[in-house]
Amino acid sequence: MLDIAEELDRWAGQGREFAVATVVAVGGSAPRQPGAALAVDRDGTAIGSVSGGCVEGAVYELCRQALDDGTTVRERFGYSDEDAFAVGLTCGGVIDILVTPVRAHDPARPVFAAVLAAAARGEAAAVARITDGPAELLGRPLLVHPDGRYEGGLGGHPELDRTAAAEARALLDAGRTGPVTIGAEGSRCGQPLTLFVESSVPPPRMIVFGAIDFAAALVRAGKFIGYHVTVCDARPVFATKARFPEADELVVDWPHRYLAGTDVDARTVLCVLTHDAKFDVPLLEAALRLPVAYVGAMGSRRTHLARNDRLREAGVTELELARLHSPIGLDLGARTPEETALSIVAEIVADRRGGSGVPLTGAHTPIHHSGALPPTGRIGSVA
Repeated sequence: MLDIAEELDRWAGQGREFAVATVVAVGGSAPRQPGAALAVDRDGTAIGSVSGGCVEGAVYELCRQALDDGTTVRERFGYSDEDAFAVGLTCGGVIDILVTPVRAHDPARPVFAAVLAAAARGEAAAVARITDGPAELLGRPLLVHPDGRYEGGLGGHPELDRTAAAEARALLDAGRTGPVTIGAEGSRCGQPLTLFVESSVPPPRMIVFGAIDFAAALVRAGKFIGYHVTVCDARPVFATKARFPEADELVVDWPHRYLAGTDVDARTVLCVLTHDAKFDVPLLEAALRLPVAYVGAMGSRRTHLARNDRLREAGVTELELARLHSPIGLDLGARTPEETALSIVAEIVADRRGGSGVPLTGAHTPIHHSGALPPTGRIGSVA
């Protein structure tokens, strides 16, 4: 739902009634991941997608029905060998969809509106909804803030709200979206419940050190895959807006000094393109000791070996050195700045998603790295 928050926030502000269908679980080679959403308003206008086209028509009709009867439903759609082009996923996957109406006088509408407004502003927030449990509790939203405060309720015991808020905050802290199971004792309704938690967090940071031509291409590639991109260089003649018009931030400072004073987290990626020892060594000495997602450094294999020797002399351990992606990027045979930027972001994505980086042709690896679906009693199209 939060992946289309800006549009839904406008709809809510205009007073529109709508129903939102959210992917809450996937299995096999599903085209969209949990959190993907399709919304339909009273006029039949649709935004978003839950399957890349496979089941959009059926989900659209579920949204129209939910708007009419005010009922939240969960449906499963899967591949059908007998009729691959009927309602189902021709890619072979299975998805579970939660369809929730947001009507004008629904008690939960203000909570949905607050969730969407926070996400549209780029603020950190999470929304938890019950996806597997008593029918009367399905879909009710609980808005959870980073400090643990929460708004709304799931419709059960107050202890359930407190438990759900704690679970949702843990996912929010990690910037994750996904299911959470609460046991019968924690749910206080006599049976286990499954929550789906969507996290809205500011874009992750990519910090590019070295204002060179390869950096300009990497800025564009980083922005394309959703990063907030900063370029840092100690030389003011190179770190200019004219050279990096698409960068979110330009910093003129020694790289290691800037890194010591800026905020990074477990989603931050650091790309060191300076390949100059006076910049690289103090920068990487600090970077490899930070809890960031990725540290990569540009340079030839000879430069890489010499740089590693200097880092060891500076006190960097072998365990810390093992975190360094150098030479940076995947082996694509890249030559131009744009091709090199592609190889770098490909490695970042593979590292983040657990991919192998090998061609999918002939490989025996999953296309989408995801967990199994939780059980559900509702089937849209079965294998």
